[in-house]
Amino acid sequence: MTEQLKILCHLATEAHERVQLNHADIEPIVGVHHKMRDAGLPADLMTIDCCKNRERIILILNDDQPDLINYQFLYKEQDPDADFQQLAFGDSSSGTLYERMSHYFAPPASVKNI
Repeated sequence: MTEQLKILCHLATEAHERVQLNHADIEPIVGVHHKMRDAGLPADLMTIDCCKNRERIILILNDDQPDLINYQFLYKEQDPDADFQQLAFGDSSSGTLYERMSHYFAPPASVKNI
């Protein structure tokens, strides 16, 4: 496991704990795929899923761009496309991941009021 992936895992763990404390309706599941190099892909992948609404956040740490995190919001059944957003690795924090999870996975306002 690369040092950057270890750091990202730590940040995701902190963000996950905050989401569980503050949003009982969101139960994120974090997955780490660190053996992609065995298949010839020089990258690490993290998925953060919300099973209730089938939404997913994909984060990629690419060896060719070590200072960037590529990420995309999509549904679990959806294949990612080439349109990834980027975040500087140095700008990432557990707060950044918390905001991404809590906003993206939050149920629509019409569901919250039921």
